[in-house]
Amino acid sequence: MDSWATFGGDLHLDLDAGRARGLGLRAALEDALRTAVRDGRLAAGTRLPSSRALAADLGIARNTIAEAYTQLAAEGWLASRQGSGTVVAERGPQPSPAAPPPGLPARPAPVHNLRPGSPDLSRFPRTAWLSAARRALAAAPHEAFGYGDPRGRIELRRALAGYLARARGVRTDPERLLVCTGYLQGLGLLCAALREHGLTEVAVEEYGLPPQHAAIAARGLALRPLPLDEGGARTAELDRTEAGLAVLTPAHQFPTGVPLRASRRAAAVDWARQTGGYLLEDDYDGEFRYDRHAIGAMQALDPERVVYAGTAAKSLAPGLRLAWLALPAALVEPVARHKRLADGQSGALEQLTLAELIDSGGYDRHVRRSRHLLRRRRDRLVEVLAARVPGVRVTGLHAGLHAVLELPADGPGEDELLHRARQSGLALNTLGWSLAPGAHPAPGRPPGLVIGYGTPPEHAFEAALDALCALLGQPL
Repeated sequence: MDSWATFGGDLHLDLDAGRARGLGLRAALEDALRTAVRDGRLAAGTRLPSSRALAADLGIARNTIAEAYTQLAAEGWLASRQGSGTVVAERGPQPSPAAPPPGLPARPAPVHNLRPGSPDLSRFPRTAWLSAARRALAAAPHEAFGYGDPRGRIELRRALAGYLARARGVRTDPERLLVCTGYLQGLGLLCAALREHGLTEVAVEEYGLPPQHAAIAARGLALRPLPLDEGGARTAELDRTEAGLAVLTPAHQFPTGVPLRASRRAAAVDWARQTGGYLLEDDYDGEFRYDRHAIGAMQALDPERVVYAGTAAKSLAPGLRLAWLALPAALVEPVARHKRLADGQSGALEQLTLAELIDSGGYDRHVRRSRHLLRRRRDRLVEVLAARVPGVRVTGLHAGLHAVLELPADGPGEDELLHRARQSGLALNTLGWSLAPGAHPAPGRPPGLVIGYGTPPEHAFEAALDALCALLGQPL
């Protein structure tokens, strides 16, 4: 017998509401269909089940269904198409949808997007990803689609262990890797696990990511900012805190761009050893080094005191929701337990595909192409600003997807420039936006803008640079 499992789609119709108002069966069916169309649950063009299939599912006579369809077609709610059955009719302009609830204002898309934190999404390697997905699905065992290890698929953990050792110098193995849905989840899981063992304070760099600061505070932990200078975070200040965890960006500090000096790396590891604390190394864009050999992961100095955090958000796309932690042996079980409580496990299909992309060499090829493009964009940013706004100093250029523009002290301040940028449809971040709660900028530090030169699509990059130069060239 035909059914909408094969002919049409599932359809919820509340006949009881009409019957309760004294309507007959056919009238109740017509009323339920009108309500579904009026409420938007049945959009124009939606194909309805055949009269035979709907009659079988509702347990009523086929003639009743056919008569209801005929009546609603005459009223203009439905339409019959030769060879296409019965569909919901076009009904002309409809009332505008309700406004979003308070607190959820619509955020208009900027004309030019130079916010840091995202790669050029138009360059996502769709063809390579699709090919890897097909190969991964063909080879995946059946159990891959069930509930599994909260640490993630073993295929991806094996691929990551090899890749991270080769490309970033990380010392780990598949059993100590945990896949999570983004860096912020990994940070939250680590904080939750350590809080159970007495963690009350977390040291952070005085400039960083506000969502990171919020995630730490949401776990009931206090933040202790570490001052920054040309050598990165002043890790000697850790001895003056009660922190049990320090979050650092050693390869490319966000947002200032300075790498953590080797002596300070060693000092941070010594602090962790002596106090029993831990370091979280956020290697968010460690693959993208331009002017010198890539700086290896700090985690290699002591894999039992340093948690390494990596992500596909900058190398591929944030929408994949793929990140990973290389954990000390003592933290694997507690962090995995919190991962299981949070969401059970990360998506298997994305993990299997990334594993195949890494194993096949496709990931390396994409990273190398991206590195070449980003270096070209960085050089173009420097060239254009030097020619058109020579009073602006560009820093943090050795790596990553963003740069910091240090502004003249006698020009517009950060807040004024941000206001003007928004008015002109230009999205960017200020240096002050990244200041950690309780931190105070060093005296004499110039105001600055954080420019994500990796964000715009290729066709929009030059226009974004023009908009940036126009903004910086405005008089007081």
